[in-house]
Order: sequence, then C-alpha cells, then structure tokens
Amino acid sequence: MRTEKHTQRPDVAVVGGGAAGMMAAITAAEQGASVVLIEPNERLGKKLNITGKGRCNLTNCADRDELLKNIPGNGKFLYSALTAFDAHAAMRFFEGLGVPLKVERGRRVFPVSDRAFDVSAALEKRLRALGVRWRHAALKSLSSAEDGITLTLSDGALAARTAIIATGGLSYPATGSTGEGHRIAAALGHTITDLKPSLVALKEQGNDCAKLQGLSLRNVRLDVYEEKKRVYSEQGELLFTHFGLSGP
Repeated sequence: MRTEKHTQRPDVAVVGGGAAGMMAAITAAEQGASVVLIEPNERLGKKLNITGKGRCNLTNCADRDELLKNIPGNGKFLYSALTAFDAHAAMRFFEGLGVPLKVERGRRVFPVSDRAFDVSAALEKRLRALGVRWRHAALKSLSSAEDGITLTLSDGALAARTAIIATGGLSYPATGSTGEGHRIAAALGHTITDLKPSLVALKEQGNDCAKLQGLSLRNVRLDVYEEKKRVYSEQGELLFTHFGLSGP
C-alpha cells in the first residue's frame, strides 16, 4: 500500500489502521469516496496479526442475540450495530476478500490457513485496489471546520470532509492501542466512562501454576466463587503460565 503525504482533501479520513479502520476505509472507498488512512505504526494491522495466538479468531458465528448475551456488562448498545452487520456478514466480508474461513469448537471462526497475516494481507490488498492512501502519522487533535474536519497530525495538518475514529481501546499499548481515541472523543465533548479490562489473566500468590508452566488444556470449566456463591463460570482453553492462569 502506498504511503505518502498527500495534500488533496479526501472525502474521508480514517484514523487507525487496525481491522476496524481498514474495514471502514474499504467500505467508504467502495461507495466511491476518496479515502486517506492514518496510522502511525510501521505496518497496518499490527495487533490484528497477533490475535488468536497468531491465528486470528475473526468472530463467532453465533446469532445476534446470543452474541449480545455473552458480551460482558450491558451489550444492548451493540444491538443496532449487530443488526446491521452481524457475525455472518463479517464472514461474508472476509470471504469476499479471498480469505477462506473455518468454524471450530465453540463456533469460533478462523482463516483456513491459521495465519492472521493472511487476513491483514487481504485487507491491504483491497485497500490498494481501491486507491486508499496511507498517511504514516499520528493524530494529535481534531476540530470542525466550515466545510469539514481539520486533523492535526504529527507530520502536519489534513483537511477532510469527514473523519472516522477507529483507534481501538487500551488493550495493548505496544501495538498502538493506547486509548488515544477516547482522549480525542473527550476533547470533542463526549463523556468517557472509566475504562476497565474485559479479558485478563489470573495471577496467583504462590508458585503452584509456575510448576506447570506451558501446560495447555482444552474443554476446561472454570468456576469462580465468592464464599459459597458461584459468581462466574466459563468453559474453554486454559494455559498455565509462570504467573498463574491464562487462556480464552
């Protein structure tokens, strides 16, 4: 994909070169918009390439209602989004890019190749075919203008008719998920709730798990009790590490 500092005002500036940003850029370009994708990392899809232990767990092919039921907290705010674009639509999107998919235990969807890089490569190939430009820069601030949006970037300013912020959360700062999108949203007047982790490992105080480091188990059920009351239950893979327990 061509990297350049382009002066022509695009219809859409997409901030964030992860899966969401690339998909947004592709969709806008397919509708005829001129698009610039803004990403400071040295490559697109940096976090995407390490998801699913490098295999890229794309989605889960459960229906909308079951997906909503399994989202931690109040997942109802995703109702309209999943109605417009559910897991099956996501599968059709990636298969349309030439990525064959397979469904594994628990209805988890992976590329047949088991390679996350094949997913990011297919996204980049489509971006190139549509003429989307990549501007290798970081977003500093964003403000409205009379005829669109002004983006202040690490390498200068960019005027665009509209912008899409797809910078991700705060899950893995080393890959670019630093929470910048939340900072930008707050600066624009949006209310941001406290950020909390959704998927975390369990650390032990002793060293029993460390003795089993590297052991991976499947179809394990984990029950969490508060005194005698079971407050959480989950079944899946379990990995013993040097600090405790990990796994999906």
